[in-house]
Amino acid sequence: MSAGGGRAFAWQVFPPMPTCRVYGTVAHQDGHLLVLGGCGRAGLPLDTAETLDMASHTWLALAPLPTARAGAAAVVLGKQVLVVGGVDEVQSPVAAVEAFLMDEGRWERRATLPQAAMGVATVERDGMVYALGGMGPDTAPQAQVRVYEPRRDCWLSLPSMPTPCYGASTFLHGNKIYVLGTPIPLTGGRQGKLPVTAFEAFDLEARTWTRHPSLPSRRAFAGCAMAEGSVFSLGGLQQPGPHNFYSRPHFVNTVEMFDLEHGSWTKLPRSLRMRDKRADFVVGSLGGHIVAIGGLGNQPCPLGSVESFSLARRRWEALPAMPTARCSCSSLQAGPRLFVIGGVAQGPSQAVEALCLRDGV
Repeated sequence: MSAGGGRAFAWQVFPPMPTCRVYGTVAHQDGHLLVLGGCGRAGLPLDTAETLDMASHTWLALAPLPTARAGAAAVVLGKQVLVVGGVDEVQSPVAAVEAFLMDEGRWERRATLPQAAMGVATVERDGMVYALGGMGPDTAPQAQVRVYEPRRDCWLSLPSMPTPCYGASTFLHGNKIYVLGTPIPLTGGRQGKLPVTAFEAFDLEARTWTRHPSLPSRRAFAGCAMAEGSVFSLGGLQQPGPHNFYSRPHFVNTVEMFDLEHGSWTKLPRSLRMRDKRADFVVGSLGGHIVAIGGLGNQPCPLGSVESFSLARRRWEALPAMPTARCSCSSLQAGPRLFVIGGVAQGPSQAVEALCLRDGV
């Protein structure tokens, strides 16, 4: 591990993936990190599946995906990993749903999505899988909400989202799924070609939708996280207004926070904005901090800088830089680690690194 200004954090570097990739699908199950599909050096979706044993730090090739795909969603259901949607080798959305059986080391096909879709957002609750939105073959965003019942191997329809979008950020809080349409590549909330500013919640018990106030600013490739009863929307590529013909998109360090209790957005002042302007980056919540990792900025190459916002001290501070500067990474949080997987450095990357909370912090 390497230390730096943020004494509470350090990087752990794992052996590189056998296959370099971007837009890979990742899951963590019983001490194993699974990396499935994605796009390789040729820019085409892969059927490659690999797993890292976290104890021995060794990679093992798994049976290939029955359907090569990139940008799919993954949900862990006990000893199974369910892979949903994505985009295939001819850039078409995928309806196929497949489950990897960890104990048996093989794939099984499951009931397909009612409509082919990429950029589907998924949430697991009590063994049920909720799939929200997506983009279909006609490139139009979808409003459909579906729930998968594993015992019956079927998808059931639920009330549609008020605002169609694909690749939205989703957060489970209590009995509600919050949907924030702030986009990132292949997994970013968009409506047509524009970022979605809608913020909505689905009540799993009442099965009804609630519209909350929209994001104050329209930004593409922003990062989103939830912590301590608040939703944060960070950075991104600021989009000019519909009547501003002279302004161009530009990187920003904006921080906007939604208080779930009070039901309102706050745009934090300049003194509380991120240190670096960035988009297409990894964001997560670790130990009372919102962390922002890598991405793209005004420099000609991906950023390696890392920073955290302390919820207690209400300030940003620099953390140890990424061992491998990247953008467009897959990410996954497992306990005190935030994994940053693959992505783009000078090309698709093999790097697997995790930002960790130090012991005792």
